[in-house]
Amino acid sequence: MLDVNRKDLVAGVAGSGTMGRGIVQVLAQCGARTLVFDAQPGAAAKAKDAIAKSLAGIVQKGRITQADADATLARIEVVDALAALKPCHVVVEAIIEQLEPKQALFRQLEGIVSEDCILASNTSSLSVTAMAAACAKPGRVAGYHFFNPVPVMKIVEVVDGERTEPWVGDALIALAKRYGHKPVRCKDTPGFIVNHAGRGYVPESLRVLQEGVADVATIDRILVEAAGFRLGPFGLLDLVGLDIAHGVMQSMHRQYYGEPKYQPSFLGDPRVAAGLLGRKTGRGWYVYGKDGTAEKMPEQAVPAVKAGPVWCVAELKELLLKLGAKLESDPAAAQACLVAPIGEDATTTALRLKLDPRRTVAVDPLFGFSKRRTLMTTPVTSAEARDAAHALLASDGVPVSVIRDSAGFVAQRVVAHIVNVGCDIVQQRIATPEDLDSAVMLGLGYPKGPLGMGDAVGPAKVLAILEAMNIFYADPRYRPSPWLKRRARLGVSLLTQE
Repeated sequence: MLDVNRKDLVAGVAGSGTMGRGIVQVLAQCGARTLVFDAQPGAAAKAKDAIAKSLAGIVQKGRITQADADATLARIEVVDALAALKPCHVVVEAIIEQLEPKQALFRQLEGIVSEDCILASNTSSLSVTAMAAACAKPGRVAGYHFFNPVPVMKIVEVVDGERTEPWVGDALIALAKRYGHKPVRCKDTPGFIVNHAGRGYVPESLRVLQEGVADVATIDRILVEAAGFRLGPFGLLDLVGLDIAHGVMQSMHRQYYGEPKYQPSFLGDPRVAAGLLGRKTGRGWYVYGKDGTAEKMPEQAVPAVKAGPVWCVAELKELLLKLGAKLESDPAAAQACLVAPIGEDATTTALRLKLDPRRTVAVDPLFGFSKRRTLMTTPVTSAEARDAAHALLASDGVPVSVIRDSAGFVAQRVVAHIVNVGCDIVQQRIATPEDLDSAVMLGLGYPKGPLGMGDAVGPAKVLAILEAMNIFYADPRYRPSPWLKRRARLGVSLLTQE
């Protein structure tokens, strides 16, 4: 195995764009002599200048000393020929995201570097195995997927191709630890870990929107304020760019041969064609001002009505008593009947409990009631019952979102989908449970990893949501993962590894 902690370690980076530049910086900062090559004349020198500015900013913030910055820059060597990478112990390519150029680069490098030099690709979506297949020694080829900006996003995916030798991944993991990143290891599968796990949040939110359950702003508010995500799915799409995000969704669905869990939304194509791409075009799901701030979309006003007596299920009794509600023991005598389904829609729950669907309103209990409350009506819920429930639930100042009927509300179905996709990833042994959750929290900024999220909600509840949705929609998209089923039934953590 290559000793990546050796003092005389020489690393090479081929490609000096945004990603290559960041990789050069972290390698040089950890003490490695770092050679940088770019086929475009002058590009590597410009990259070093950009790194100098980046380091100056870090010095100004007091995170490193000027001496540290100077030493880092001294370790970066711009080379004008690929042959100059000969002394490297590891070379990371960060060139155009196309298979053929990457294969050609690795073939060239094999004739230059030593036999035990590692060849690593920063690809985010291409097959590492396919790259290695073009090499005489495919065992030394691995994926090394960084995230932008590299010095800030402290995560790197170490990807084992079908013929990658174990020592190669081990060495890349050790190298990542040397420059202070969290390495997560995975098999060479579409999306690796982070882009694969990301098939839960946005695609299911798009499904909620296309069903007409709620509008964009309502979905974002619920998932940020109730479920705890940093950015709503539609705000995220606008940040990334719909053209890029929709392309990834299409690619993942295609690469997994039409897996229903990854099905993109038909809402994407026309919006991309219309140029509604997000922040970079000034308009996406939101409209952006010159300063880049999104226009605020108004929220539904609280009805100016006084609630009469209500009937409720046991799960809502404590909350409603705190709000000063008059509780009625007979649902037939109540102005509104409040229920708290897990996975079911309001219609199904009303009929199952033999309640009048015209007076039934559902409340999402999954994430508690302290930050935002979600109310859901049946198709025939009267305006009187809806407004009475809305006014009552908003009477202590906690914001309330009102949505149309949906199996699983908004937060339930999106979170359950995230957990289910994560469970499939570990069931398929693409990554360990710990690496999956670490990768998602660091790479996507979720409050918890998919498995930790499932444990916080309760595996049995997640399973109940998916089973109810699977029955209601008769869509294999919502079939529960075997990993989830077994652990929910055993009553153990989703992080439990066999």
